[in-house]
Amino acid sequence: MRNDRSLGANKPGENPSSRSTEISAGDIERLVGSTIGQRVREHRLDLGLNMTQLAERAGISKGMLSKVENAQASPSLATLARLATALSVPVTAFFRGMEEERDAIFVPADEGIDIEHPGGARAGHRYQLLGALRGPNPPLEPVLVTLISQSEVFPLYQHQGTEFLYMLEGRMEYGYGTARYVLASGDALQFEGDAPHGPVHLMELPIRFLSMKAFGSRERLDARRPTG
Repeated sequence: MRNDRSLGANKPGENPSSRSTEISAGDIERLVGSTIGQRVREHRLDLGLNMTQLAERAGISKGMLSKVENAQASPSLATLARLATALSVPVTAFFRGMEEERDAIFVPADEGIDIEHPGGARAGHRYQLLGALRGPNPPLEPVLVTLISQSEVFPLYQHQGTEFLYMLEGRMEYGYGTARYVLASGDALQFEGDAPHGPVHLMELPIRFLSMKAFGSRERLDARRPTG
């Protein structure tokens, strides 16, 4: 079942329709039908059966099978049982994925969570987390970085996983290991996070860029420290 969440609450006077709403009964029915159809088709193809062959095995019409696979009919439990027997799978196999709770995070403009960073406010550096899926090891960390004042010294960062930067505004020199890159609006840079990296020189202020850290299944998300 889908679970839509927002980092921010509705503001006074805001139109609720502009935000995600709870899934309706009709949506659930369509989702169930679509899932069953996809699973029946997957198992049929895995066995190398065409629709006529599976329909004969299950003792149902080819037309009914076509409607089930295309989510045009809601099969009865008896029909699902026949299909499960013909495909040599449990009935629950047709609902695989339905029981998994999913997150969708909506973050309104300028409502990202500010990441605390010692000296960050004084240095004119702002780091906004734009969402994180639930769980101990989120696979992705999207951060909007805003730099509005010069700094004499920039810390270098190292972390697990990979990082992708996309420049939105301004111009800066960015260091990665011993290499230096001049990044302007529209430029992108991707790299492994275990080498020292970070801004070296702010050339045109203000600077805004999107940082996306991606973590593998075995990599633990670092504490909410700012992105370089």
